[in-house]
Amino acid sequence: MLTKDFAICIRALDYSETSQIVTLFTRARGKIKAIAKGSKRPKSAFDGALEVFSYGKIVFADSKKEKLATLTEFEQQPGFTHLSDNLFVFNCCLLATELLSNLTNDYDPHTELFDSFLQFLQDTNEGRGTKDEGRGTRDDGRGTLALLILFQLALLKEVGLQPILSHCVNCKTQYEIRGTRDETNWSEVYFSSSANGLICRDCEVSFPDRIRLPKDAAGCLTNLKMLAESNEKTLNEVEKILVHHFTHTLGRPPKMAKHILAT
Repeated sequence: MLTKDFAICIRALDYSETSQIVTLFTRARGKIKAIAKGSKRPKSAFDGALEVFSYGKIVFADSKKEKLATLTEFEQQPGFTHLSDNLFVFNCCLLATELLSNLTNDYDPHTELFDSFLQFLQDTNEGRGTKDEGRGTRDDGRGTLALLILFQLALLKEVGLQPILSHCVNCKTQYEIRGTRDETNWSEVYFSSSANGLICRDCEVSFPDRIRLPKDAAGCLTNLKMLAESNEKTLNEVEKILVHHFTHTLGRPPKMAKHILAT
């Protein structure tokens, strides 16, 4: 039976001189793996060879007897032509794709997650994300990093792994920025992946994997509106926390993370 859907290509491998094996994240059916026979031929039903981030309407035949579905049509819509203009931006999108692929199962639909991923790619392609957009956002990468952080949190929420960021996971104390005795940039709030959220000063001793949060990073995690106004250093600190959390969740570091985090 033929099925119609919207899809974003999240992986494409050459299978032969004319065909490809692709992984698609579809809106109604979730993640599927399919063979696209003849996709690399000049004249095909795929509007050309499929690439990562190709987006459009698809038709595919799913057979329970076969491991791979058969992609019969891919009507590609105007692509994300600016994603490859900047290597950092492109790598951010690849990291989002890697996490999406690793945290979702085949044929497990996530309609809202599909919409969030599509919006992330569209906003990133257009250079959105910070309040000074239009003045070098695509060049400095801050807008893209803010968008990546928001997508990562949306991904965690959708797959049931949303961290608790409003209060201490252990004692339920509401989050509050308090000054430190040494007047440094460090807050008295910690993040623990094993606890899946924030830990207060009184509870942190019980969680060996805790990471102390800088004040600005802690503020961003509890008030996401601050991301758009944050500087590159703060955004990088937030992303380090999330990469640490994904490493704990996946049991290994995301491959693309090393291309995102500032050294």
